[in-house]
Amino acid sequence: MSNKYKVGDIVSGKVTGIQPYGAFVALDANTQGLVHISEITYGFVKSITDHLTVGDIVRVKILDIADNDEKISLSLRALQAKPIKRKEQLPRKSLQDRVDEKDSVGFNSLKEKLGEWIEESGLN
Repeated sequence: MSNKYKVGDIVSGKVTGIQPYGAFVALDANTQGLVHISEITYGFVKSITDHLTVGDIVRVKILDIADNDEKISLSLRALQAKPIKRKEQLPRKSLQDRVDEKDSVGFNSLKEKLGEWIEESGLN
């Protein structure tokens, strides 16, 4: 089996079973691999059945082949474009920069309100 498939190969297979931790994919009549739940897609996967059904034909990438027991690790996610996160698009300001931005406005408005609040409380 290890001669037929290599790490990095992209192959098609049929989903033969789904468990809470992953989906089993038959690559041929004698070879089966597992797509772990973390390799289904980018982001959180609550249930594999939201993405796959037994009998689906899928393209997967071979991530690893364990020689001792011939287990094959597969990935659907490796064939998908990585989503762009909104945070990566904007430069991040440091905490000090954000405090400095609000500093003059925040403390001045507090200073202005303090007299008003003392007057409202009747303590003067």
